[in-house]
Amino acid sequence: QVQLVESGGGLVQTGGSLRLSCAASGRTFSNYPVGWFRQAPGKDREFVATISRSGGSTDYADSVKGRFTISRDNAKNTVYLQMNSLKPEDTAVYYCAATTFTVLFKTPTRYQYWGQGTQVTVSS
Repeated sequence: QVQLVESGGGLVQTGGSLRLSCAASGRTFSNYPVGWFRQAPGKDREFVATISRSGGSTDYADSVKGRFTISRDNAKNTVYLQMNSLKPEDTAVYYCAATTFTVLFKTPTRYQYWGQGTQVTVSS
């Protein structure tokens, strides 16, 4: 079992930056690829970014490529999502999730452990 807690959300103006953190406890965190997902009101949960167990491989949604960066520090049991050049359409609840699969999936159903989410609001 892995417990995940997100933090770092908040209100920011268009063009601003935020860094989200996903702190893990429980089993060895470095065994799990981790993904970030987001869900806006009335919309399905969508993939944002994912990172491999070592941090050597990453993948991003087209909508955030070049603006968001996912990274991890296994010594601190933490995954980060640096978000730059934020847009109003980035407004959502952001979730981190861990998977027991070794492949970097973009599908939420492939992730077994989820945090409670953190709200990101980008004002225009």
